[in-house]
Amino acid sequence: MRDNDSDIQQGDPGKRIIVMRILFIAVFVVYGLRLFSMQILSSEQYRSHAQDISRRTETLRSQRGEIYDRTYTQPLVLNADSFAVSIVPAEVPSGRMEELIADVASILRIHAGEIEAKVPQAYYRLYQPVEIAVNVPFSRITALAERKESLPGVSWSSKPVRNYVDLRSLSHIVGYVGDITRDELTQLYNQGYQQGDMIGKTGIERQYDELLRGKDGRETRTVDVRGRRVSGQGERVPPEMGKNLVLTIDRDIQTLAEQALGDRIGAAVVMRPATGEILALVSYPWYDPNIFTRGDRGEYQLLANDPNKPFLNRAIQSSYPPASAFKIVMTAGILGENAFPPDRTVDCPGEIDYGNRLWRCHIRRPGHGRMNLHRAMAQSCDIYYWQVGRDSLGVEQIISYARNFGFGTVTGIDLPGEIAGFVPTPQWKSRRFHERWLGGDTMNMSIGQGWTLVTPVQMANMVAMVINDGKIYQPHILREVRDPVSGAVERRIMPELLHDSGIDPAVFESVRQDMRGVVSEGTAQFPLNIKSVEIAGKTGTGEVGLQDRWHSWFAAYAPYNAASSDEQIVVSVIVEAVNRWEWWAPYASAIIFQGIFAGQTCDEAVQALGLQYVMPVQGRRE
Repeated sequence: MRDNDSDIQQGDPGKRIIVMRILFIAVFVVYGLRLFSMQILSSEQYRSHAQDISRRTETLRSQRGEIYDRTYTQPLVLNADSFAVSIVPAEVPSGRMEELIADVASILRIHAGEIEAKVPQAYYRLYQPVEIAVNVPFSRITALAERKESLPGVSWSSKPVRNYVDLRSLSHIVGYVGDITRDELTQLYNQGYQQGDMIGKTGIERQYDELLRGKDGRETRTVDVRGRRVSGQGERVPPEMGKNLVLTIDRDIQTLAEQALGDRIGAAVVMRPATGEILALVSYPWYDPNIFTRGDRGEYQLLANDPNKPFLNRAIQSSYPPASAFKIVMTAGILGENAFPPDRTVDCPGEIDYGNRLWRCHIRRPGHGRMNLHRAMAQSCDIYYWQVGRDSLGVEQIISYARNFGFGTVTGIDLPGEIAGFVPTPQWKSRRFHERWLGGDTMNMSIGQGWTLVTPVQMANMVAMVINDGKIYQPHILREVRDPVSGAVERRIMPELLHDSGIDPAVFESVRQDMRGVVSEGTAQFPLNIKSVEIAGKTGTGEVGLQDRWHSWFAAYAPYNAASSDEQIVVSVIVEAVNRWEWWAPYASAIIFQGIFAGQTCDEAVQALGLQYVMPVQGRRE
């Protein structure tokens, strides 16, 4: 037994050696095959992977398209060269982020808290660049470059910024751009927007952001471990500039309307009724959109806290009682419904008793006397419209005609933020106040007072409907989309019918005659007594509960006797009651019409009309 055990023990070393050799050979074969696979079969894959590790891809920001007025001569908005600074958080060594942020903030001369807000701790492992500053001057970029070795993860790139060229009242039309917010990015990420993008915030910049923004390019280059460029050209996909936009705005008419309105809080709209093209849209006060490029928070706060609300586009974002301008709607309703014979008269003694209240016309005793429809419109007789509206036309028909003229509904103008105004109903009053509709409510509504609210652009549409025999074309600001390189027209905006009232054209012929009577023999006879063109329109004085202040309206068109609406212009002006009362809307309209049809500047029109003695000193704000 011991001999057998001894033999087995003596044979064990040989067997172990054989087993070890087999294992070594197997390992060698496996490693050999693996190396063969990596170096021969998969060499291209690993070479590409190695290049990717040593490459850095940077976004090449596209320039936004330029914006022009209808003449397509000088741009309203330019692109100015500037730089943006970014941090790749994951490239910053652990524990050094706070120190790095402090150093970068010192160089850029901004508060460290601004950077910390953009690079929270949740971002520290991101390899994606995070933009921390824009509109950085070249001198500070030079200072960053000098300390590049001690600022890991910090980079910079060209990023054009918007330069708004003396827009003044055009600021509400053009708008401005700003950094995309987290909420905006959440909504727009699937549309190709990324962190660090500039996006339109208001006006045309926002409405047509997708056309203006263009398409970013990219540059991929080989770098060393310190981020410095090494040999090799890399790959470059150039950015594509956004489209150029040509607006319907005529800058000369815009300036004319702006100066005619002056430093009065209010708005003015000039429109072609045959197409819906907006030739001018003024809202005062305005603001300088370059404050957003400069990043001047102090100036922004002053404007944001201004009680006159300069960021508000009053032409589409403020609504007012239409006052006696609403009598255009009432006249159309009376004629269209045969509610009251136009030749029958109503006696205006200056005041009437109704509902335990004394209702006074704007002409006190002895009043206007006997008024038919034409004279009532010309003299803006409240008592005529009170009685006919309450006793003959009725509230339901008044509401129907108000809506038919577009009140209570947005016009769809291509500017963001438009409001619909308001047309009250008996049902609304019952829900809102738990009271029934009274005859006095109908009387108030009949002269554009009470709860009815309209915007200046809706008022312009009202006049356009009269001119077009019941048709309204959608107001619009964009005229053409052009290629930024060749200037070729890629798309031209055609007139779009917004609404057809279905009212007999003969009704509008009578309304136009009555509107002409307002200027030739009625309330607007003196301020609109101009020789360059015949005007038809309607004044309005909106009550706001003050004894010495009222809203001043004027809505009109010219030439009155034009052969085609293609030749006609609509003007709608509102001057708010916060201004010193001077009934300025008709005078402003006269200056605008005179300037357009006589080819004059505002100063020349004022001289021609003899209004130089009533024009207040510019720069005064009541």
